[in-house]
Amino acid sequence: MKENKDINVVLLVGGTSPEREVSKSSSLSIYKALINLGYRVNVIDPAYGKNQPENIDNFFAENDFSPVNNRNYVETLNSNLFNNADIVFLGLHGKWGEDGTIQSLLELRGIKYTGSNILSSAISMDKITSKILFQHFGVSTPKWIALNSNSINVSRLKNDVNDKFGYPCVVKPNDQGSTVGLTICKSDIELDKALNIASKFSDKILIEEFIPGHEVTVGILDNLAFPPLEIKPKHGIYDYECKYTHGMSEYEVPANFPDSVNAELQSQALKAFNAVECNAYARIDFRVSNDYKIYCLEVNSLPGMTSTSLVPKMAKSVGISFENLIDKIIKLSL
Repeated sequence: MKENKDINVVLLVGGTSPEREVSKSSSLSIYKALINLGYRVNVIDPAYGKNQPENIDNFFAENDFSPVNNRNYVETLNSNLFNNADIVFLGLHGKWGEDGTIQSLLELRGIKYTGSNILSSAISMDKITSKILFQHFGVSTPKWIALNSNSINVSRLKNDVNDKFGYPCVVKPNDQGSTVGLTICKSDIELDKALNIASKFSDKILIEEFIPGHEVTVGILDNLAFPPLEIKPKHGIYDYECKYTHGMSEYEVPANFPDSVNAELQSQALKAFNAVECNAYARIDFRVSNDYKIYCLEVNSLPGMTSTSLVPKMAKSVGISFENLIDKIIKLSL
């Protein structure tokens, strides 16, 4: 394999999803690591189309503009900006980044990229399909109800929720990350508002049994599971603010569970990773009940890489530095 100084890396940042700001924060950390590792780095934001910023700092600036034209993705990929790329590091999050869209555009040009392929990215982003596969491959997951946002019979739905698992329950868009559009409902009264919020972000909605207990995640790198990490958010739920604000969550890795529970979490994480056929790396999110029953929530095929992100914390616990993690991801993807 070539030395780092001879490898051209395109870092894709930003994008047009609601997770644009998270992506820029993640990508800034990745960019610094790539530079320190000696790679040749070119930064591209598909939200800008052919008119990319000239100053590198502008790619990571806050509140730059409101991206609305998703067609810029196609124009960007059809341009000559990728002509010399040996690999694209995907620093995007959310729709158009994690759902197989950008992966398909890159594959049409024959360009390698980090992380999972088109199909596994699309499945990972589709929470309902993921849960069906979890069940098929023996991965425990909370009970759920799936529905189309444009054909909801609310009174019948409330009966279904009460019959199947009751309250509290979790209402979320089917294909968003970072808890965008997510609500925890404590009663029938709150369900209407939660459905309206979720429907703003997706045509499909997932209503899920709420599991009291612990918020846990397991990182996967090269088909090996890191020690589980427990998240202790200030809000009681690991919401957007707790994810991306310093001091709003505490973390414990390895999680302070019996060894058998941590081992089962790693086993379930690998099953989930392989169920959706992820590649190279991912993060698997769980709830663990107070009596240590394990429930898999979802697979993140492009986990965050900010200073508060979880995969770097888990990697560090086994002696893998952030830069070494980024280097391994590139080498695995190449």
